Amino acid sequence: MTARPPLEGVRVLDFTWVVAGPVATRILADMGAEVIKVERKITGMETLGPRRTGLQGDINRSKRSVAINMASKEGIQLARRLVVKSDIVIDNFSARVMRQWGMDYDSLREIKPDIICISMSGFGHTGPKCNYVSYGPTLQALAGFTLMMANKDGAPAGYGYSYADMAGGYAGALAALFALWHRNRTGEGQFIDLAQFENLVFLIGPSLLDIEVNQRKQNPFGYRSQEGPAAPHGVYRCRASGQDNDRWLAISVRSHAEWERFVAAIGSPAWAREARFSTMFLRIQNRAELDTLVESWTIQHDAYDAMELLQRHRVAAGVVANGADLCERNRQLSARNFWLTVRLPDGTPYRVTGIPFKMSNSPSAKAFCAPEPGDDNDYVLGELLRLTRAEREALVKAGAIWE
Repeated sequence: MTARPPLEGVRVLDFTWVVAGPVATRILADMGAEVIKVERKITGMETLGPRRTGLQGDINRSKRSVAINMASKEGIQLARRLVVKSDIVIDNFSARVMRQWGMDYDSLREIKPDIICISMSGFGHTGPKCNYVSYGPTLQALAGFTLMMANKDGAPAGYGYSYADMAGGYAGALAALFALWHRNRTGEGQFIDLAQFENLVFLIGPSLLDIEVNQRKQNPFGYRSQEGPAAPHGVYRCRASGQDNDRWLAISVRSHAEWERFVAAIGSPAWAREARFSTMFLRIQNRAELDTLVESWTIQHDAYDAMELLQRHRVAAGVVANGADLCERNRQLSARNFWLTVRLPDGTPYRVTGIPFKMSNSPSAKAFCAPEPGDDNDYVLGELLRLTRAEREALVKAGAIWE
């Protein structure tokens, strides 16, 4: 018997947009679920780049799309008919949107008693901020992540990319699996109220514990070691590589033995034998001067060459990877066939991120390129809902669907 993807036969009606929700449904699609995006013909997400490539191409791959106007009564009726044929309805709007459409859980379980509804709103469906609209960077600031990451001058910086969206997406996919497992055991659907703000607070970890138990204010760590004393410890600029003058190496020296090996690796410069660097305590006390001197060595070396040299001397060091390092130079990812290839409509191959685990008895679904909004109108409206061509044309004329 041929092994099948673990979620084959599960249908997800996907109202999500931007990043967090699409990440959740992409994970489900990767495992074989049929994900049908319900969206506008003009999505308003053009600022995220082309739909089939880049970020949108990655998070919306292996999905279908139907363009339904949820501002029309006929459009809402179409969406409700799709609910009857679905297992999961998921959105990441603010709490009020699905309720305004009559697509909230209480309404949908009247037409599909075992439906699973997942709402990935910013703040959840209760509390004083339940109707607020949110985005990942806003939630990161509210949860304290932005303050805990700072520039050299101490000014809060935060992530350059929305960590909140990726974390929320994985939480949403996990919640969907829990609900499917519950339904398989009991026959019951349910409503999942996932507050992305709470998901971030949940992930703060030791800092949250320090606030709660010790009432300590959290200051940015910069590049200081959070696990134990270390010096040098940080990222250091390296020699430019071709046109790329933004090359860096992370180095961490955590003991006197490691310090001796580090000094030997960089050629035993005279400054390394100065009294101010003779102990871990003194190296930490004189961290700024030490970092400047370490960088005077790294700036003369290619980042990969310096990394390999230090690693041969058993010193913790690693290149600070950019996109080219990950996509073109990372031998580990290549060896595990991490990158997936999809084909664009013209046949051009295009690489997307892979699945971060491999199951011995369950294959992932075959990946295909992201749809443009409405690409699958014929399949969804014709094959699933059994609408005739004349009925579909009438809905287009009424403004309920876009072609």
